[in-house]
Amino acid sequence: MMWNLKKLGYLTIRNLKLYFKDKMTFLVSLITPIILFVLFATFLKSTYEQQLINIVGENVLSSSLINAFSGGWLFSSVLATSCVTVAFCSGIMIIDKINNADIDFKVTPIKNYILKLSYVIANMLSTFIVCFAFLIIGLIYLGIVGFYLTFIDVLLIIANMFLTSLFATLLANIIWSFARSQGVMSSVCTLVSALYGFICGAYMPISTMGEGIRNFTSLLSGTYSTILFRQGFLNGALDKMQETLPAPMVEAIKESFDVTYNAFGHDVPAWGMYLILIITCFVLLTVLIIISNIKIRRKTDERKRKNVK
Repeated sequence: MMWNLKKLGYLTIRNLKLYFKDKMTFLVSLITPIILFVLFATFLKSTYEQQLINIVGENVLSSSLINAFSGGWLFSSVLATSCVTVAFCSGIMIIDKINNADIDFKVTPIKNYILKLSYVIANMLSTFIVCFAFLIIGLIYLGIVGFYLTFIDVLLIIANMFLTSLFATLLANIIWSFARSQGVMSSVCTLVSALYGFICGAYMPISTMGEGIRNFTSLLSGTYSTILFRQGFLNGALDKMQETLPAPMVEAIKESFDVTYNAFGHDVPAWGMYLILIITCFVLLTVLIIISNIKIRRKTDERKRKNVK
């Protein structure tokens, strides 16, 4: 048992070193969410600030509070998207397949499940590290324009970031199990980067979408991850607003900016969203294990057939 854990540790470190060996890989992974935030801040920040002002009125909230709210909303959007896109673009499994390194592992006494688990852990850790670095940038930015987060808020953001990274990593590794070329990896990364932000409500509030799309997003775990990021970044600013604004107006802001979420006519509490993410991770892990076992059985059967011939 201990020897298997050591193998798992060595393989995980090996995969992490491969990913971070080229410092440009880390910088590009970090620059991607930064560029996305710059684009958000350039084209959408003023829109959401004006939407907030339209709800509460002119000269009601301080500029610091407005900047903190819009900045928190934008950072929650970028972080929700980055946890998934980085996971899909940092997989070592597909790189080993392309370089035929996986063939070398098959002739070693390393069990298949240890190898698969090392890919998952390394992918999740690399995603978490990149997103955590971006979180630090976000906290520094909010510290400059207006900081209303509590220590508990930051912990909840980190917890959600961990679960989202794990969810995205498991989903990515399931897809990589069927891919063997750089072209497939690039195509999937491009598709995920382009579509995920829209379907999880990161690029625009779900409350502004049609009923059909809202019902569809209610079936996606990524939606609840985005809402949890919203709550982590915005609850402090909303609590501050409650000191000067009536409760119904604050509730209207929460609904307009997806700080609260209603799925099929039922309000979903924060603990329910965390539970959905945890269950999804268990389901994806089970699917990954089943796929790995099926592929092992097929290869074993093929070897037996060849031996018989």
